[in-house]
Amino acid sequence: MEVVVKKTGLQAGKQAGMKIGVLAARSGLPVKTLRYYEELGLLPAIGRSQGGYRLFAEDSLRRLEFIRRLKTLGLSLEEIQGSLAVHDAGDLPCGDIAIQLGRQIERIDGQIKELRQLRQELQGLLAGWQSHPAREAELICPNLQV
Repeated sequence: MEVVVKKTGLQAGKQAGMKIGVLAARSGLPVKTLRYYEELGLLPAIGRSQGGYRLFAEDSLRRLEFIRRLKTLGLSLEEIQGSLAVHDAGDLPCGDIAIQLGRQIERIDGQIKELRQLRQELQGLLAGWQSHPAREAELICPNLQV
């Protein structure tokens, strides 16, 4: 397949590449997501086919698995983009990822604290809950006092 290379800095010539639909099928991600990732710079195309279709390298699958894994760990696309930028510059992003994972632990600890506070509030409400409270004119549910 002849590829017209645009904006990638690759030398013109023959490059094997897969269309976005093939990449979507192989990765299990929707085409819309892949286009979004490309727009954000997370998933670079290697060029375009003669018909103008985006083409992606085989290693795009590995890159998508990396993105998926970091997303499951709770990192944002912005954080993932930073790690990929380090990788694309030729360095290993492991140190940066460790810092981001540490921040994620801090965020989770904060969420746990907030959830514990909410749990206590709910327990307090239920401790004084009346199944059939007296009707009060303006209140929707007298137990909540709102």
